Amino acid sequence: MAKKKILITWPLPEAVMARARESYDVIVHGDDPKITIDEMIETAKSVDAILITLNEKCRKEVIERIPENIKCISTFSIGFDHIDLEACKARGIKVGNAPHGVTVATAEIAMLLLLGSARRASEGERMIRARSWPGWQPLQLVGQRLDGKALGIYGFGKIGQALAQRARGFDMKIHYFDIYRAKPEVEAKYDATYHDSLDSLLAVSQFFSINAPSTPETRYFFNTSVIEKLPKGAIVVNTARGDLVNDADMIAALKSGRLAYAGLDVFAGEPNINEGYYDLENTFLFPHLGSAAVEARNQMGYEALDNIDAFFAGKEMPFKLA
Repeated sequence: MAKKKILITWPLPEAVMARARESYDVIVHGDDPKITIDEMIETAKSVDAILITLNEKCRKEVIERIPENIKCISTFSIGFDHIDLEACKARGIKVGNAPHGVTVATAEIAMLLLLGSARRASEGERMIRARSWPGWQPLQLVGQRLDGKALGIYGFGKIGQALAQRARGFDMKIHYFDIYRAKPEVEAKYDATYHDSLDSLLAVSQFFSINAPSTPETRYFFNTSVIEKLPKGAIVVNTARGDLVNDADMIAALKSGRLAYAGLDVFAGEPNINEGYYDLENTFLFPHLGSAAVEARNQMGYEALDNIDAFFAGKEMPFKLA
């Protein structure tokens, strides 16, 4: 029996590709240059399913161009703001994501950003690499400790809770806001204090971590009015999505000292980020490394393939979105 044919829009980890090729006739696009939407749609005419990444922006107008033979799309990501799910439903296209592989890896990056921002790590490294370190000095790059500080977590899902677990290891006090309150046993596990509004959370957050999904309600929520509700000199980290932050307002607050530091792994419009970030000393910037661990990327690939396997077996996708 001939194998089903699938398109994988970017090369994935070796173990994931090996599994895919065991079950399917795989067409994989190279990553240099990245696949265009037109190329994806043209190739889709000769395959049975598509495994995409967050780079392929499948808005309504793109979904409407997907050939009729495609009834399965799986994304190599936990986020799905790059896919118009309603348009997929209208076309009868099943969609799944890869929600679990990123949890630990992203929480680790959030913790690294918290610690690196508090201790001004990127400034120190730049000083060394520029060969401008004059030697130890009493007031050189003095930051602050994490222990005893209040960490406000906006979005207390799997990643938010994984961050709480790691922050507790640094003796931080955990506070959170989410549209769904965690179960009492979860709050007890992390000694976490629930806030029934974002404003209440902001008021106590000496450190503030953005862990919410990108939705119409959350996009660009982090603006001047939100910043003004944080304690002066707060530190902010974002490992969720770049479009949750109003860059101009964030940059202005960092320049004025209203915010002490920002640790950012994601940006609106990436890789073309706001030019204002480049010259800010009080930033710790990463190129979207949240899930960049081999264990995470392998699991993401397996989960994306699990969706495709289930679809062809006539079963519901285990990580169904639409």
